[in-house]
Amino acid sequence: MFIQTEATPNPATLKFLPGQTVLDSGTVDFPDPNTASDSPLASRIFCVQGVTRVFFGNDFISVTKQDGTDWNHIKPAILGAIMEHFQSGQAVLAADAEKSGHRSDDGPDSEIVAQIKELLDTRVRPAVAQDGGDITFYGFDRGVVYLHMQGACAGCPSSTITLKMGIENLLRHYIPEVTEVCPVAA
Repeated sequence: MFIQTEATPNPATLKFLPGQTVLDSGTVDFPDPNTASDSPLASRIFCVQGVTRVFFGNDFISVTKQDGTDWNHIKPAILGAIMEHFQSGQAVLAADAEKSGHRSDDGPDSEIVAQIKELLDTRVRPAVAQDGGDITFYGFDRGVVYLHMQGACAGCPSSTITLKMGIENLLRHYIPEVTEVCPVAA
């Protein structure tokens, strides 16, 4: 098994590409070791000292390290944990594990929300996945779109620019009711 790695815009996060499907659909974010109980793979990766966050996409795993930890010291152990997991034949997630996605919204602005989700799914999420993260819809209230940033996007120094200059401008262009985009912590 050959696992490729790619840098992300977040210097604390590295993207690992195992060359096979990680998740059939959706994404899963593990912001700390306590959230990894539904995933043997995430649990293995968190055993590497210095790992602070694990995120699964369709064909990649993003791993975030703590400040002061050198990638050269922990990258071989992370590669080993990923390889060991895929060779074990275990599932990536427990069958009943919850995957991330857009929050539902059936309120009076449901048509606007549907447009927002469509633009996120077709224009934003594929690009963000290339950088090892995901952005999902959290809410819409009086012109303000609330988005949840996951994986490499969480804590990325350029995430504010991505939100304000990229996503906010895109949504305002196509949906006049949108006035602002803000991140939320989930």
